Amino acid sequence: MRRQESLRLAGRSVSWVPPLLLLVTIAVADYHTTGEFRMLSWVVLVPGIAAALCGVGVTAAFAGLSLVSYFILDSSWPHEYQSGLADFVLVAIGGVLATLACAVRVRDERRMLHMSDVTDTVRRTVLRPLPPGWGGLDHAGVYLPADALARVGGDFYDIQPGPHGTRVLVGDVQGKGLGAVAAAAALLGTFREAGYHEPGLATVAERLETRMLRHRRHTVALGSPDDDRFATAVLLGFPDDELEAVDVLVFGHEPPLAVGPGGVRTLPVDGGLPLGLRALAPAPPGVRRLRVAADETLLMVSDGVTEARDGRGAFYRLAEEVARAVAADPGTAEPARLAAFVRDGTLRHSGGHLGDDTTVFAVRRRAAPGPAGEAPEGGRLRS
Repeated sequence: MRRQESLRLAGRSVSWVPPLLLLVTIAVADYHTTGEFRMLSWVVLVPGIAAALCGVGVTAAFAGLSLVSYFILDSSWPHEYQSGLADFVLVAIGGVLATLACAVRVRDERRMLHMSDVTDTVRRTVLRPLPPGWGGLDHAGVYLPADALARVGGDFYDIQPGPHGTRVLVGDVQGKGLGAVAAAAALLGTFREAGYHEPGLATVAERLETRMLRHRRHTVALGSPDDDRFATAVLLGFPDDELEAVDVLVFGHEPPLAVGPGGVRTLPVDGGLPLGLRALAPAPPGVRRLRVAADETLLMVSDGVTEARDGRGAFYRLAEEVARAVAADPGTAEPARLAAFVRDGTLRHSGGHLGDDTTVFAVRRRAAPGPAGEAPEGGRLRS
């Protein structure tokens, strides 16, 4: 249990030490008091402290030890100074109640640990771990939920290598709660399949749009309100025929920033409507191929970063802060350092109070082939 684990010394649990020290202190204090003022009845606190720190077995042991200590110490006094049966019964009842309370606490903690494991499993399903150099890309991702207890929300990102090159998806589902998580999982499942099989990035986008609409119809059929849920997203494709180029599609999301030793620039792309709202647009956005230098990292963030406010209500100036950091140290443009810098800057600017789920994702082509088992030739996998 977590409380027991927090009281460890040299790898061993010492949660039994505080109640034991309390028992010894009460016994010594009682021995040195006068007959008119006895402290022995305070021994009822010992199993109560054990119940808050120890397991059920240890708490029961302290309950019994407290009862035995009471009997021995009380019997050592002359008859006229003995506390008597009433306090003995009080100590016995206190030990029983403390043991029962400990059993309830341990049961609840086990339930919480189980729920935490379930939440972590859901998070690993939505935001699956990405191996180093996956798809021929150096990458770094940061996800900070606005609700620290929830651990998962509607933000998502993934890399999918395939026979047609490596594709990257970063997005944010409108709304919060389990509905947003389910929509994010649905989009990621489609992306992992379409991103591998479809030769054209525009077709991948169409599949994502269709999946969003199908998911919404399904939730409505189950009785959920039709709240027109949608998702903003950035879809990237790293072509094999041009190593210093990237295909970009933006759906109502902040355009990626290209961050390199030479500075910071926003990729010049026209953003379409979010996924799920295509019916409102006359035509889907077109794929745009842009040049990206070998030393430039593509930085994508959710609105948890761009809408982070300080105590005066001022927004976090992402591009300016990143440009200042890169000018001072060009190594900041590396994906891992860049993602960490944006994470720290967002938390510092907002004072640690995030108003929305926050995602930072940075990718860059690998300068050299990765270890065995990783995708060769810029991320292309052999079918």
